[in-house]
Amino acid sequence: MSVKLETHWVVGFTDGHGCFHVAINRHPKMKIGYQVLPEFAIVLHKDDIQMLHELKAFFGCGVVRPVQGDRLALRVRSRRHLMRRIIPFFAQHKLKTSKGIDFIRFRKVLHMMERREHLSPTGLETIRRIVEGPVRPERSEE
Repeated sequence: MSVKLETHWVVGFTDGHGCFHVAINRHPKMKIGYQVLPEFAIVLHKDDIQMLHELKAFFGCGVVRPVQGDRLALRVRSRRHLMRRIIPFFAQHKLKTSKGIDFIRFRKVLHMMERREHLSPTGLETIRRIVEGPVRPERSEE
């Protein structure tokens, strides 16, 4: 059964289930010894596989794969798809939770990668600082 996803619903769903992640992995074959790997992902229980496929169709990119145990993920790792589909969508349709901060950091790193700054030690260190970022303060319980 196909469902037409609404933009505001996708934003809210991503606020709850999405992840903007940048990994920095040691990679001896790379010139500076590290590789920067950005990824947008939404992880759900295997019973919700159809929703992951609907989201894949909505964004027009990504792959649905097993993650761990009974969970599956829609993952977008292609820089081209991240820059042409994911970044413009969330730049136009703002996230409401702290995921918005994660998105801003993610977008900043991708723009640096487009300028090939991730290929220098200085750029890699800047990306590392962006990714680690300041720790979010705990919310006080009132």
